[in-house]
Amino acid sequence: MGPSEYGTGKGRGQMNRRQSHLAQQQHLTRKPPRHSRNMLLALCAGVMLAAGPAVVGYPAAQVRAETAGPLSIVSQQIVIDGNSVMLPTANVDGNTYIGLRSLNEQLGLATDWNPDERMVTASGRGRTLTLELDNGMYTLNGQNLYGLPAILQDGSVYMPLRFLLEQMGYGISYDPASRVIGIETIRENDLTIETFKIAEERVKQSLLVHYPQIAGFANADIQQSINAFLKEEAETHAKWGRDELSGAAAGNAEAEADNDKLAIPPVSYEGTYRITYNQNNRLSLYVDYYIYTGGAHGLTVRQPYTFDLLTGKQLSLKEASEGNANYVAIINDVIRTHIRELDLPMLASFESIEPERAFFLKNDAVVIYFEQYEYTPYAAGMPEFEIPFEAFRK
Repeated sequence: MGPSEYGTGKGRGQMNRRQSHLAQQQHLTRKPPRHSRNMLLALCAGVMLAAGPAVVGYPAAQVRAETAGPLSIVSQQIVIDGNSVMLPTANVDGNTYIGLRSLNEQLGLATDWNPDERMVTASGRGRTLTLELDNGMYTLNGQNLYGLPAILQDGSVYMPLRFLLEQMGYGISYDPASRVIGIETIRENDLTIETFKIAEERVKQSLLVHYPQIAGFANADIQQSINAFLKEEAETHAKWGRDELSGAAAGNAEAEADNDKLAIPPVSYEGTYRITYNQNNRLSLYVDYYIYTGGAHGLTVRQPYTFDLLTGKQLSLKEASEGNANYVAIINDVIRTHIRELDLPMLASFESIEPERAFFLKNDAVVIYFEQYEYTPYAAGMPEFEIPFEAFRK
């Protein structure tokens, strides 16, 4: 018997995509803290510079395609911390790209293009972001990220604007009426983020889990409490991934032994975190856990966390929604509107979120997202829906 969609059929049974989705969620979802639960997603990439929900992208290997023709460079009005400037930009499939030199001159980021290694580097605000142009892989402070590729044209490098700025600690907005892009330097909490990892390599299987630890925070007790919790969470997920990889690798080896023409790629488990909100005494982030056990593609689980830095506790969705008693209805209305406006392909009709739905904070908004296969097909990625804080104050 050959491999099924997500691994071999040896002793594991054939599962369709949605069954596999549910099985992985069940494995990963233990009794969680009051304000956290596991959800599924597709890997993050750059998002469209427009109002409405972001739609996640794909791993670097799937977004490396260059544009078919030369970029059409236009002068775009951008307001940076209240100052209006005109900068060269290009629109690539709905995503705004900006010239690398502009970031150096207007934002004060140190930028570099190494033509020999074909590597782009942007640094500032305690961060260093690199991009290897040939494989599309981003690295932020030692952790690999997935995003839209940079584009080289006439000796100039163009970067995906939203993806880049959000990694470097800037807020970005777009006014469709005036077509003006806004960039704001975020006043972040007085702390730094350090990257730790759990890495293991075995025959035809690999595990690499990155997780964040905060440093330099004024309250050492809260810092220690949050760090201990995040480390424990990473170790728990790594243990689950380790067990799944061992079983899958053994099953794959059996299948290959039965069929000398069958070659199943190595299995892998990866954890990649992203800080989405670090201001106003709140810290919000998520960790994407991706597992591949064979077949066309793997599955990804997203685990979000939002901490109140004054107490060290995680916030509930209601607390993050300004304590508004009608927060569920407000969120539902926004989601329904975006589903209709974007004409999202749906596997099931959306009725309502759960009161304790998983979330994270971003762009002065609460972000709700659909799990992989929960409502939309795999090809749709994971739609994200931003509900501005101000919506809960009306």
